Amino acid sequence: MKTHFYSRSTTALRAELGQVMSRETLRALHHKSPARHLLVAARQFAILGLATWGLVHFSHPLVWIPLALVQGFTIFNFSVLLHEVVHHTVFELRRPSAERLLGFLYAVPSGLSASQFTRWHLDHHAELGSSEADPKRHHLSPKVNARWYKLLYCSPALFPIYFRAARREAVTYEPDLQRRIAMERRLTIAVHLAIVAALWALAGLATALRAWVVPVFFVFPVAFTLNRLGQHYDIDPDDPAKWTTLVKGQWFWDFLFLNSNYHLEHHYFPGVPFYRLPALQRALAPFYAHRGMRWRSYGGLVYGWLVENRAPHTNWATSPPESERGGAVPVGARGQ
Repeated sequence: MKTHFYSRSTTALRAELGQVMSRETLRALHHKSPARHLLVAARQFAILGLATWGLVHFSHPLVWIPLALVQGFTIFNFSVLLHEVVHHTVFELRRPSAERLLGFLYAVPSGLSASQFTRWHLDHHAELGSSEADPKRHHLSPKVNARWYKLLYCSPALFPIYFRAARREAVTYEPDLQRRIAMERRLTIAVHLAIVAALWALAGLATALRAWVVPVFFVFPVAFTLNRLGQHYDIDPDDPAKWTTLVKGQWFWDFLFLNSNYHLEHHYFPGVPFYRLPALQRALAPFYAHRGMRWRSYGGLVYGWLVENRAPHTNWATSPPESERGGAVPVGARGQ
């Protein structure tokens, strides 16, 4: 049962946020530019095409390994573009046919079902803060706080972990949606199999490994896991304003993650397009200072996650690092 946990918990927060900026500023931040979105999408497809061309034609490790990294992060970023479709931030007015087409085009590179991603993500927004109703937290967050288990998320093991989580949530959906999800997933898998088969047949196994297997199975999981570290792992469970990690914007990460690193700002104002999130963060800086909120970096998050072995969905500033002494510690054993 979905409870709209986040909206019920953030009445005061939403009123406070409404006083931070003027109506004119907020209206400008919500303005959508289809041309700007589509220009970024075209750039991402161009990067994907050029990286693929380079991976096919160059076998020297100093060339193909950096290209594989670019390829893997670019594949991940199509899920960010899909995320924009989910929140209807592409067009000023709803365009269902165009949004369905874009959703399909963005879902295929990451092997996703657009319908499942839509339902899953909107439920995540509605139930943020709940350890049971939020599907991302309930099904996908590591349930064992051990470094070896966390590292599985950075490996090809991410795929069975993710699809098992998606399957467990999908059984709660209505039958028509379940059938649509199954059809979309079969289609995206077929596209990926056709790509790797074509690369293998036309250019050989080594090329198929460089251009598809390594970016998809070894780089994409790293991009996925690193991006998730900046979402809801270092939080204050007692303050709804801090249920998302505050990550300071920086040009490198902005480009690498298509501004999806501004995750706190996105949860505050999900209707703001991704290209306006840096401006939104600047506008919210006085609010963050007033609330005494901590700025995080990806380097600090990785250190806390793997070196200090912090548990997800806890306050890393006040809780001591978990210990693996005597075996892995189940998340929640000492409370979330």
